Amino acid sequence: MKFTHIAGVDEAGRGPLAGPVAVGVAVVPQDFDWDLLPGVGDSKKVSPKNREAIFRIAINLKKEGILTFCVALASNTTIDRISINQAVALGIERCFKKLSLNPETTIVKLDGLLHAPPEYKNQETIIKGDAKEKIIGLASILAKVTRDAHMVRIARDYPAYGFEIHKGYGTENHRNAIKNHGLTKIHRRSFCRAFLD
Repeated sequence: MKFTHIAGVDEAGRGPLAGPVAVGVAVVPQDFDWDLLPGVGDSKKVSPKNREAIFRIAINLKKEGILTFCVALASNTTIDRISINQAVALGIERCFKKLSLNPETTIVKLDGLLHAPPEYKNQETIIKGDAKEKIIGLASILAKVTRDAHMVRIARDYPAYGFEIHKGYGTENHRNAIKNHGLTKIHRRSFCRAFLD
């Protein structure tokens, strides 16, 4: 059977001390014109301004039915309960369920050590895939922009922590805020053992 679509999978926010992990799955037709999304690549190497521009274009292309995507957030409590790897796997599962793709006609490309549900026989895991495959890079950007926006929103509830700046990563300012104010309910306690009594 001929493949009609390519799906890319990546996550954002595996390492932070606080907030959810985001999983992005992007799906394009096999003959997708990447000129419609200039500048797609590894989200860590694309500037925040360009990431947001790509995200806006992707939303418009989704409305036009040219591509589709899903981003799932797995909370800090989920991460603490089942581990970061299982939380990412859960996010992948949720996205594929929501997208209702045909496993027979979809090729799936995943970053790092990620895996799609087993019914997707045509899947390939690619180390540093977000830099090598545009579809994975797009998934990476969609996940990153969604997670960053979530952390900016949630920062209003915790003004002493600067989540809008570091997005929950373990920067010096963030670590100092934890030392001064303690852990919040959005911190990953399994990642913050150094700060627990």
